[in-house]
Amino acid sequence: MFDVAVFGSLFVTLFVIMDPPGITPIFLALTAGRPAKVQRRMAGQAVAVAFGVIAVFGLLGQQILDYLHVSVPALMIAGGLLLLLIALDLLTGKTDEPTQTKDVNVALVPLGMPLLAGPGAIVSVILAVQHASTATQQVSVWAAIVAMHVVLWVTMRYSLLIIRVIKDGGVVLVTRLAGMMLSAIAVQQIINGITQVIKAG
Repeated sequence: MFDVAVFGSLFVTLFVIMDPPGITPIFLALTAGRPAKVQRRMAGQAVAVAFGVIAVFGLLGQQILDYLHVSVPALMIAGGLLLLLIALDLLTGKTDEPTQTKDVNVALVPLGMPLLAGPGAIVSVILAVQHASTATQQVSVWAAIVAMHVVLWVTMRYSLLIIRVIKDGGVVLVTRLAGMMLSAIAVQQIINGITQVIKAG
């Protein structure tokens, strides 16, 4: 009742797209300055949100997009713009949001979505579910999704140890680095969306 090829293919695809090692500095930058207990909770919340979004789109993705008359490129461009706004805040060191609001926003947006459960991951899961024609393949697809989110949680959960080593000065450096990386990811996502629109036209 398990298809290793299907599992491996989707797991590797999601690993490349969701990029657990690459998410580490962004997660550290967005959660810096909060108590360790809050950071651990936010890691769990972000993964839970990402899994929830991925699961919903895995089950009903094409129907949702069709009902809303939203194309995949539009989803990519919107996600890219949202990430770009967050990246600019990181680069400029903007910290004037209330702490409580930031806690909610960071766990849900941008960490949960669109950083983890972004357009790339959503589209990959929609296609994988559609192509899984047997029960064995469906089980393998969902096993890959669950395994990927476990890896994400472990990566973010234990990346918090890095903060204890790099201290406050290091956190500022990581924040600026994360802003640069996130802005590049956002711009690339927007370019990919525009490219698809042009090809479709």
